[in-house]
Amino acid sequence: MKSQIFISAIDTDAGKTMITGLIARYLKNKDKSVITQKFAQTGCQDISEDIIEHRNIMGSPLNEFDKNKTTCPYVFDLPASPHLSAKLQDQKIDVDLIRKSSEKLLENYDYLLLEGVGGLHVPIYETYSLLDFLEEEKLPLVLVSSPKLGSINHTLMSLEIIKNRNIPLQAVVYNNYPDNNKEIVNDTKDVIKKFLIKYELDCPIVDVPVIKDIFEDVEIDFSPLFK
Repeated sequence: MKSQIFISAIDTDAGKTMITGLIARYLKNKDKSVITQKFAQTGCQDISEDIIEHRNIMGSPLNEFDKNKTTCPYVFDLPASPHLSAKLQDQKIDVDLIRKSSEKLLENYDYLLLEGVGGLHVPIYETYSLLDFLEEEKLPLVLVSSPKLGSINHTLMSLEIIKNRNIPLQAVVYNNYPDNNKEIVNDTKDVIKKFLIKYELDCPIVDVPVIKDIFEDVEIDFSPLFK
């Protein structure tokens, strides 16, 4: 049984790369065949920095699909929105190539975790955004939230648009980094739960503690993502 999950976040720097790596490590520790993919990478050259981070967290070396860029076909120099980074290098992101890359990976692995770029509504080209891709593909979505300032607004807006676009929400992963006021954190989680009910989004909230070292042996139960 093949399984593909898309991992996005309420905005950039919410921790989706770390979460993607941790979910992959969880599956690997369960003796599952798992690979990660990156939709596009900006601000680096050659192999995607986020793919390298995934492999570090998983405790795995780079594989042939990383080296031939199947796991991230588009890597751009400028750390900006992918539509602009691609344009400045006279390129355009072809979502069909990303789909074909996913298909190739699923031929070789049972679980594929596809990490997005930025938040949900990041432009990919012209008037086509990551949100349009998610609406077309109907991939189970894991949304990463966090306690940083403004997160509650970004999370609730994300939930509303997920509901309105009929995107299947698999889970909300609450990344507790940065370590914020506990009263604020607890209230935010409570608000998220209430808005999940309001929007009739039947999914769990998975809590991830503050992790200061990616090599830290922290056992996080991601099983609710796969029920």
